[in-house]
Amino acid sequence: MDIFLKQVFAGLPKTVGDKDAAHLMDREWTSAIFKEPVFGPVWMGKTGLTGDGQADTEHHGGPEKAVFAYADENYTYWQKELGVSGIGPGGMGENFVMGNVLEDGISIGDTFQIGEAVVQVSQPRQPCWKPARRFRVKTLALQLQNTGRTGWYYRVLQEGSVEEGQTFALIERPYPQWTIQKCNEIIHAKQPNFDLMRELAACELLAPKLRETLETRIENGGSADIRKRVFGPNV
Repeated sequence: MDIFLKQVFAGLPKTVGDKDAAHLMDREWTSAIFKEPVFGPVWMGKTGLTGDGQADTEHHGGPEKAVFAYADENYTYWQKELGVSGIGPGGMGENFVMGNVLEDGISIGDTFQIGEAVVQVSQPRQPCWKPARRFRVKTLALQLQNTGRTGWYYRVLQEGSVEEGQTFALIERPYPQWTIQKCNEIIHAKQPNFDLMRELAACELLAPKLRETLETRIENGGSADIRKRVFGPNV
């Protein structure tokens, strides 16, 4: 079956919580993870959808992370795994809810026509502490990366209007070996395989910043310190 755009979400940053709360998970925080469904055509530019934004522009957004996509099928898994019935489409802060595809079926450099636009897969998402805060599951970022159910980002090669229900027509698949699932296995391995890491870092269509991160890890000969990213102010 064809990959299709099941739903579209967009939203701007907002602040929630109580800065004086006793429990860390109830404290004030600002995020654009709380996105709303978009019905009908929406313009997709080089840095994302009209009406969408990011609170942390150092780690989110920009041309290499213009659109965040997440597989609809993952939500059934998380509902069962976490016992959280309220986790559903839009819950991870994605722009595109993807139908008929998982992380093992999409690869770095995959280029698609969708509506008037052309998009290209740039990298897996590096899960942070904010979904964990939203659903009050402190280990959620770790679970996301350890299962490989991270989602992925698109860069926009050709701007244009898109809307839910449209099909992703594959134009090019230059690196079928570098599925999002495989990338996650390499990036998040407990025992780093530096040979595979070098091969992945050499992939010219992997987002440049992630390539640099991998090269630094190779040079340092060690694993990344992920505590700040995955736990943040939740602990």
